[in-house]
Amino acid sequence: MTEGIPAINRTCQIIRADGKNVPVSISTAILYGSDGQIMGGAETFRDLTVEENLKKELSGKIGLDDIISRSPLMQKVFDRVRMAAPTEGNILIEGETGSGKEILARSIHNLSPRRKKPFIAINCAALPENLLESELFGYKAGAFTGASKDKPGRIAAAAEGTLFLDEIGEMPLSFQSKILRFIQERTYEALGDNRTIHSDVRLIFATNRKLEDEVANGSFRQDLYYRINVIKLTLPPLRERREDIPLLTEHFIRKFNMRYNRDVKAFSRETLALLTSHDYRGNIRELENIVEHCFVLCRKDIIKPDCLPEYVINPAAGEQSTDSIKQAVHSCEAQLILAALSKHNYNRLAAAQELKIHKSTFFRKIKKLGIKVPSKSSNNATPT
Repeated sequence: MTEGIPAINRTCQIIRADGKNVPVSISTAILYGSDGQIMGGAETFRDLTVEENLKKELSGKIGLDDIISRSPLMQKVFDRVRMAAPTEGNILIEGETGSGKEILARSIHNLSPRRKKPFIAINCAALPENLLESELFGYKAGAFTGASKDKPGRIAAAAEGTLFLDEIGEMPLSFQSKILRFIQERTYEALGDNRTIHSDVRLIFATNRKLEDEVANGSFRQDLYYRINVIKLTLPPLRERREDIPLLTEHFIRKFNMRYNRDVKAFSRETLALLTSHDYRGNIRELENIVEHCFVLCRKDIIKPDCLPEYVINPAAGEQSTDSIKQAVHSCEAQLILAALSKHNYNRLAAAQELKIHKSTFFRKIKKLGIKVPSKSSNNATPT
């Protein structure tokens, strides 16, 4: 008003009544009367929360403030994260699928002295052993058919930053000795190269399995378990922190309003009661999928129970249906595997090739399905 100069899109933060900081853009303009005299001014505020969240998502900048929780169980996890993040100790995050292990790993990285360096993630369950080795360690040109030029691995990409090995419990036993050496010495060789490379990275591991049980049954090396289990963080499943469900639901409503250009106000009290009582085998990821389901199939601004998936409205029917599907899939897999084994005289490698399954995956399926294979091949051998 004094200078007569408008302010356009100045960014700052305002504090809401509940104490939360909200990023906003402010613009001001002067209002003049017909005689040219100043009558007053106008000031507009634009909420930048969505834009700021998108920027964080695109840049990978996620901190503890971005993990939505009021649960005392999660606050204990946060306290341990704040103590562990500035250190160099290996961290093991345990938690069910969909519970937010990678977000927590990124938070640790962003609270650490390595925050300005890369955060590189790799899912050990998504790759067969030969690809896992080349993805982690890289390879030289000519190391194998199709390797026409050098390719650095994920370890090299994470130099001076953080390497996150997700689903470490799925790593083939035969590969565990190689990763153990890297963890112990921070050295490795790229495929096709005889030079030893030293790597300066912080290591964070995650698993949805109980590794103590995997060690006991011989599918995970005990010495590797002790190496990665320096600092353990256990993420509680969503069903053990139901007080977070309304908060997470609000968060997903804002997210999908932006994505689908909608103006959903809220979930009705009855709908929220059903969501809060659901068990969430898929944890936060499942809740997000349920909210998106409602956005896609329901055009109301207040979401009622009839917008929810059937298995949330009628849990007993949903569980029965899910179990039936799982049983059918397992039965079909077992029949195919037994047929392939029988055809190849119980040679597991030949049977895996017949089914076009990597041998490590094939062996895990045999174990999971409880298929017993004779120790020696014979023309008369039959499975027990």
